[in-house]
Amino acid sequence: MSGASRIEVRVPGRSYGVVVERGALSRLGQEIRGVSGAVRCALVTDTNVGPLLGPAAEASLRGAGFDPVVVAVPAGESAKSWAQAGRLLEAFSEAGLGRDTLVVALGGGVVGDISGFAAATYLRGVPVVQVPTTLLAQADSAIGGKTGVDLPLGKNLAGAFWQPLLVVSDPDVLATLPEPEWRSGLAEVAKSAALDGEAAFVALETNAPALVARDADATMRAVVMSASLKARVVSGDEREAADRECLNYGHTLAHALERELGYGTVSHGAAVADGLRFAAWLAVEVAGASPEWACRQEALLDELGLAPIAQTCDPASLLAAMKSDKKARDGVVRFVLTTAPGSWTVVPVEDAVVAGALTRWCQDATEGTS
Repeated sequence: MSGASRIEVRVPGRSYGVVVERGALSRLGQEIRGVSGAVRCALVTDTNVGPLLGPAAEASLRGAGFDPVVVAVPAGESAKSWAQAGRLLEAFSEAGLGRDTLVVALGGGVVGDISGFAAATYLRGVPVVQVPTTLLAQADSAIGGKTGVDLPLGKNLAGAFWQPLLVVSDPDVLATLPEPEWRSGLAEVAKSAALDGEAAFVALETNAPALVARDADATMRAVVMSASLKARVVSGDEREAADRECLNYGHTLAHALERELGYGTVSHGAAVADGLRFAAWLAVEVAGASPEWACRQEALLDELGLAPIAQTCDPASLLAAMKSDKKARDGVVRFVLTTAPGSWTVVPVEDAVVAGALTRWCQDATEGTS
């Protein structure tokens, strides 16, 4: 496959590009210079990514005439907090950044979310460029303008829609990802394929072994497929009033798991994979999906090395967490369910049905620990 792809996201009033290109990090400054006349910028990264990729990003920015101020946040989900967002805003202010600057987010989903949130609120809004460095972020979270921080009662309960000026994804930087982070991204790729349609799902079934082995072409295909789906969905529904809700597939249980087990205890992708398994069989129960479709999804997750989480969970606590999630309406849990590749619906599910499904799921998970 070609080592470069340029995808367009069209939102009301403007459009922006998603550059997926091997080696793009070395051309980061040039790519940004093509859409911005700023001089000052804040390069936000974390304590893991910064030492690995920060120098190359900073050099590229300086080579294109930018004057970057580097700000590092702690690595991990705990950095996506209200307090850390405040510290980031204070760092921008102390550096004397004005409205003629931009924020460059170099990192995974946490860095992208908190940087975007800070950009949306600093001086009532400055531009942000997303430079995702994980498979999960390149495939999903860097595109679409969702920014936010976690609150004690749930993920992303404070945030803003703040579309990036540009997204620059370099699949080559994924070579440094630890294996758990790699598999975390594979869950979002599987989600995207299920939503995209039969052709994408078959392609992922075929390419799963190469993707697990981190083959460069397979990785490029996965990122482009996922990014293209996200771009299409966001272009049709910027603020999740309709079709964009499909991107929450697998996330209702996932967010509850992350909350109950403790943020950072399990990866977001591992939780999403379990959420996909749960939703696949719930769709059989309440939405008329075939067992064969549920089995295909489980088989793909197995092939991608996304084994079920072996953790003991309390069904009542998980249900309570789901009901406090922002996707619930009037205390009723709503699930995105697929009935076939590319075919999805949003279904409000009664507590008793969710509780029964959770009880069975938790029993299976408990048996997996024995």
